[in-house]
Amino acid sequence: MPRLQLAGLAAGLAGVVVSIYLTIQHYAGVVPGCPVAGPINCDAVLSSPFAVIAGTSVPTSAAGIAWFGISALLWLRPVGPQQLAWSAIGLLTVLYLVFLEIVRIGAICLWCTGAHVLVLAIFLLALTLQPSRNTVSR
Repeated sequence: MPRLQLAGLAAGLAGVVVSIYLTIQHYAGVVPGCPVAGPINCDAVLSSPFAVIAGTSVPTSAAGIAWFGISALLWLRPVGPQQLAWSAIGLLTVLYLVFLEIVRIGAICLWCTGAHVLVLAIFLLALTLQPSRNTVSR
C-alpha cells in the first residue's frame, strides 16, 4: 500500500478513536480533557443543542465513528473517486460544524477540531491521489 494511502487509512482510524472517545464521554456525562472557559470551551460545544443529531439524543461524534470507519475502509481499496466523494461529504460537514462552533456557539472544542483536521487531511490526501484524467490523446 502506498504511503499516502496508508496515511489516509491512519487518519481514518485516528478519527474513529477520537470519535469513540467523544461518544463515550457524551454518554458518561463527562467533559473531555479540554479548557472549559473562554473561546476554547469543550463544555460549551459538547453541551450545546448542536452536539447531538437533530431530533435525537445521539451525539454527532457517533456519526463521526461511522464516517471515519467508512473512510478507513475506503482507503483499503484502490484509490478512486469514491475516496474523494466521501471525503468531500466529510469536509462539507466539517465546514458546517465549524460554522456552528464559531458563529452559533461562540466556542471551539479542541477534540472536535482534532477530528476536523483529520477530515481535512483525508480530503487533501484523496484529492492528491486522484488518478489524472488529463491524458492527451494523439
